[in-house]
Amino acid sequence: MNTTYLAVDIGASSGRHILGWVEQGKTCLRELYRFENRAVHRNGRLCWDVDRLFEEILQGLEACREQGFSPASVGIDTWAVDFVLLDRNGDPLGDAVAYRDSRTQGMDRLVEEQIPFQELYRRTGIQKQEFNTIYQLMAVKQQEPQLLERAQRLLMVPEYLTYRLTGKMENEYTNATTTGLVNARTKTWDGELLDRLGYPRRLFGELRQPGFSVGGFAPRVRERLGFDCKVLLPATHDTGSAFLAVPAKEDGVYLSSGTWSLLGTELPEPVTTPESLARNFTNEGGYGYRFRYLKNIMGLWMLQSIRREAGEGVSFNALEKAARDAADFPSRVDVNDGRFLAPENMGEAVSAFCRETGQPVPATLGELAACVYHSLAQSYAQSIQELSALTGKSYTAVNIVGGGSQDGYLNQLTANATGLPVYAGPTEATALGNLMVQMLAAGEFPDLAAARKAVRHSFSIQEVLPC
Repeated sequence: MNTTYLAVDIGASSGRHILGWVEQGKTCLRELYRFENRAVHRNGRLCWDVDRLFEEILQGLEACREQGFSPASVGIDTWAVDFVLLDRNGDPLGDAVAYRDSRTQGMDRLVEEQIPFQELYRRTGIQKQEFNTIYQLMAVKQQEPQLLERAQRLLMVPEYLTYRLTGKMENEYTNATTTGLVNARTKTWDGELLDRLGYPRRLFGELRQPGFSVGGFAPRVRERLGFDCKVLLPATHDTGSAFLAVPAKEDGVYLSSGTWSLLGTELPEPVTTPESLARNFTNEGGYGYRFRYLKNIMGLWMLQSIRREAGEGVSFNALEKAARDAADFPSRVDVNDGRFLAPENMGEAVSAFCRETGQPVPATLGELAACVYHSLAQSYAQSIQELSALTGKSYTAVNIVGGGSQDGYLNQLTANATGLPVYAGPTEATALGNLMVQMLAAGEFPDLAAARKAVRHSFSIQEVLPC
């Protein structure tokens, strides 16, 4: 069989092990293992169970072996901004607190006492979100200063899981940029910024580019699994991986659609103008030092929450049908309003927004879902208009990748709201981008353009026209 590669792609609600290989110029995928993920309450905080995640990674690797595959390399990607602090022995200090935890409330004010946000944005190009790593570290400094004093290293979640797999600590560029602590021009940790905030420089290691070889499995892992494998750093931030796999139409906008919706484009240089700051666009580092110039939009998290609150008997298909049946419901919400980040009840939060803004309050599940569906599409359209104004470019298509690309109703609403054709797929864009980095490192493709061309020829892309 052809040489195989393994992507371990972990999102906020699930993870998967996906095998990839190149056959007759096409990229092929096979899912080997899937598991659930969710934040848990621990010591009064909302946290990630990183021990369980690592165990799931090992079980997925065992499933890979049992199914007869010996991948040439493996790479791990997850969401951004969350981290683990390690002591001098390499053991974790405290819990891996999740970005939806409330500990960062008010931390932006404390950071801005040391550095005004306008200056911070000029230096890093990263949009203001209260859960960014820069604010999480301020929460640690204020609430648990002993942890910061004892810590010798900071690893983002995928870096920590890679460390558990290999025994080696490495920091990866694309995920590091989301911290708000990397200088967008020098493309490395901003030492002056760290000093002004009182974050010890010793925590932050040299930044590695996607494709960097960390090494093989640690002895204990190798003994358990019964085989060894090279471990590479992909674009460890899942959006960084997803954007790699966009089979973009010329002058098309990228939309990575999942729990979050990340809408934007690729640029060779960051945009850190006052206008960009005002529109809250971010400049995240990407493969080959490209910049993902994008806007974070609340995304399918709102629909996921509404479905969960409706009970186990309500499927996503049922939720979509209910929304279609209530398509004429007129109310809209600002999906980026902070109340929707981690409400006790999403339905009540949506209803409260409608009530406070003098709009009809949803009375049924269908009206609630319709409100969110149309509000998401409206937000996409507004963000594309802002993107066009900020870049001076006219965009002629919307390229949607990720799990949300399967939502035919949202795709149609997006086409209608933007007036642009939507090209939906591939679904497993994040895992695919992870694999593309591994394949590029192995020489399967000469460059990123060739790898993206293979994506276009390998996967079905659905075209949705406005109506």
